[in-house]
Amino acid sequence: MRLMISFAALFLSVILLQLSTGGVGPLDVLSGLTLGFSKQEIGFLGSAHFLGFFIGCWWSPRLMGSVGHSRAFAAFTALGAIGLMAHMMVIDPYAWALMRVASGLCVAGCYTVIEAWLQAKVTNESRGRTMGTYRVVDMTGSLTAQMIVGILAPASYVSYNLLAIVCCAALIPLTLTRVQQPETPASPRLRPRLAMDRSPLAAAGVVVAAVSSASFRMVGPIYGQEVGLTAAQIA
Repeated sequence: MRLMISFAALFLSVILLQLSTGGVGPLDVLSGLTLGFSKQEIGFLGSAHFLGFFIGCWWSPRLMGSVGHSRAFAAFTALGAIGLMAHMMVIDPYAWALMRVASGLCVAGCYTVIEAWLQAKVTNESRGRTMGTYRVVDMTGSLTAQMIVGILAPASYVSYNLLAIVCCAALIPLTLTRVQQPETPASPRLRPRLAMDRSPLAAAGVVVAAVSSASFRMVGPIYGQEVGLTAAQIA
């Protein structure tokens, strides 16, 4: 229990981060439909998000090795907030795609920092309990983020600005925590081949899950609107 309490600031940052970045996907779909974006353009936004996610997974270990966990988290959070606030300044699907690259970078980078921080502080005896608690906190934030979309007006500066404010708020708990950030080797490299060699079944499962769930995130709200569901029902 004492260990879980020591991670409270990290878990609070996770909730706030998920509330902001978890809601931008469905809000982008509803906003794009409101603004007359084509389905192909809306799908392009989802692809841009995961392009940013890919870059973030590759870059975040190197950035942590250069500047440390806290500063890396702050940099990625700032990218996410910028991407959110810029949405209603430029109404163009390709400009929005660049903003979604920033949100993807934010999500991948921040979660890599937090998960690396947790893994460095736990032992084998507490690892399962800690990571299980972390995933419960993460999914609670994601669930709540989807419901928020039901009350946010699509294509509204206020809606995106509120998400950006919550994203910025995620900085406060992690940067003020008294828990000492872990030491990081200088510029560790991402090694995807190592994961495939260690567990081919897990690697294959990740690919299947990504292909199915990632596409549904953008297609689901479109389908919901076309069959007559309200924004609250889609949420």
